[in-house]
Amino acid sequence: MSSRGSGRLAAVLAALLAGALLLAGCGSAGEPPNLAPHVQAQRPTPANAEVSPEIDSVGSVSEDCGDPTASLRPKNGLATPPGSTMAEIKKRGILRVGVDQNTFLFGFRNPTTGNLEGFDIAIAREIAKALFGDPDRVRFKAITSQQRIDVLRDGTVDVVVRTMTINCERREQIEFSSVYFVAGQRVLVTKRSGYSGLADLAGKKVCATTGSTSLRNIAAADSEPIPVAVENWSDCLVLLQQGQVEAISTDDTILAGMAQQDPTTHVVGPKFTNEPYGVGIPKEDTDLVRYVNAVLQQVRKNTWQAVYDRWIEPALGPGTPPEPTYK
Repeated sequence: MSSRGSGRLAAVLAALLAGALLLAGCGSAGEPPNLAPHVQAQRPTPANAEVSPEIDSVGSVSEDCGDPTASLRPKNGLATPPGSTMAEIKKRGILRVGVDQNTFLFGFRNPTTGNLEGFDIAIAREIAKALFGDPDRVRFKAITSQQRIDVLRDGTVDVVVRTMTINCERREQIEFSSVYFVAGQRVLVTKRSGYSGLADLAGKKVCATTGSTSLRNIAAADSEPIPVAVENWSDCLVLLQQGQVEAISTDDTILAGMAQQDPTTHVVGPKFTNEPYGVGIPKEDTDLVRYVNAVLQQVRKNTWQAVYDRWIEPALGPGTPPEPTYK
């Protein structure tokens, strides 16, 4: 056989062998290897979320402070005498304010402009306007509920305007202005849930922020719901939307904002607490307390109603400014 014939024969044999291997491969291959075993996915939870957290007992103050909403009477109007706390702030050129950036209607970041807006933000700007004649001379610091007292005590901010309920326990650590808003705790649930209040939530997970009076009230409820603590109210809304909690319970003002953000939810049940909001001020800055109270007197007369009507009235209906109580 010629070398050319031998080459052709080798090529034919190679082709036949390849075909045989291919046919063998087309036979029953059995079960393919499981390269991605099925695992039940866990829904993510917000950072530092905690189920059934340890909560300090309510009423742990050393003594009754009387009426916690009674604040220092304004003195010298809007004067800022040399050496005063207000004079130091004016010298610095900016008012530092601890606020929320996650609570729709009260303190939230507008996604279009990036600016902080809401009822509390407007109050903070009124204080800056009184000091500087310019409501923009303010530096906002976004803080959690749990940080409100700490940032006042360590001097990070001059004041806190963050839906902060005045009570005796907090008064042991900081001062408060007179009341600028009164809210009440209620419950937010999905419309399809069928729940009508906290009494329906026995053994169910109910969300509130760490360090809030709302979380304590949930833990103390006769129906014995399971409190879930998170850092921000927006985290509570995410947990509710994901079905990881059955409800959120806090001030009706905060819940109203959530209901506007998510129309599949609604606020249910009567108010079961009274939550008077005040501006938090360092304990030693009593002159600033009197000054802020003078500012709030002007706000009640001139701008409170317009601010309320813009942010709160569409959600909670008509309202009027609370009368101050002084000591």
